[in-house]
Parts: sequence; C-alpha cells; structure tokens
Amino acid sequence: MDRDQILAALRERILAFATSRVSRDLAEDLTQDALVVLQEKYPQVTELTELVPLAFQVLRFKMLDAHRKSLRRGEYNQESIDELPLADPADDPLRQLDQKQRVDRLAAALAQLGERCRELFKWKLEGKSFPEIQRLMGQRSVNTIYSWDLRCRKQLLSLMGGSWE
Repeated sequence: MDRDQILAALRERILAFATSRVSRDLAEDLTQDALVVLQEKYPQVTELTELVPLAFQVLRFKMLDAHRKSLRRGEYNQESIDELPLADPADDPLRQLDQKQRVDRLAAALAQLGERCRELFKWKLEGKSFPEIQRLMGQRSVNTIYSWDLRCRKQLLSLMGGSWE
C-alpha cells in the first residue's frame, strides 16, 4: 500500500474523529488542513504506525487552533441569527404617542406665532440660507434676519412651555 492510499484511508478516520467533536463543515476543513500538513511537512513518514498518531496529533493541534480562533473572534457562543426574533421597525406605541403630542404642541405654538416668524421658519425648513431669506423678506441687513430668528425661536420656545420635549 503506497502513501497516497494510506492517506486516503486515514482521511476517513480523521474526519470521523473531527466530526465527533466539531461541526461537519469545520471537521472537513480541519481534516483537509491536517492532510496538507502531512503531505507538505512530513513526506518522509510512510509507515502506518507512525503516520496515524502523527495525523491525529496534527488534527488535535488544528482543532485547538480553530477553537482559540473562534474564542478570539467571539464566535464560540454566538446565537444563530435565524433563531433571533425580528425587531419591530416601528416605534413602540408610547414613543409614537410622545412624538405625536410633541408635533401637536409644535403645530399649535406655530399657529400662535406672527406671520413674519411663520414665514421665517417656513423658509428655514425649506433649506434657505439667511442671505436668501434676507432677499425674500426684502431686508437690507442679514443681521436683521438673525435677530428676528432669535426672537422667533425664543417666542416659539415659550409657547411650547419652555421646553422642546
């Protein structure tokens, strides 16, 4: 029996041993790695009595290395993602109610503001810059717009009860 036939027969024994300790996919990978090491690093070992213990020793080292690697990566006690419950993408009802109440308070406060403040907020929400708002409102100084913005925000905050929340 030549060395290749011995390795082919030995492969089944190594795979059975590895499968009894790790998953089938990992066992096949480890078996293949062990056989590669035997082929490349120990070509001079041809006797079955030497090859079998050497193959199992190499396999044990490969299994320990795979175990250490999975621990280092945090894969050892991971749960399968398929078994985890799906998170509800919508907010919980309490958060939805809180958001709705804040929006209602904001809408009520905006309705109480003067026309100039409502226009200023509208253009800010449209993404207009202060110089653009200055031109739209027909003012000569952008500092006037900054002052109006500060006053309008203070007024809105007081109408909201002193808090944005």
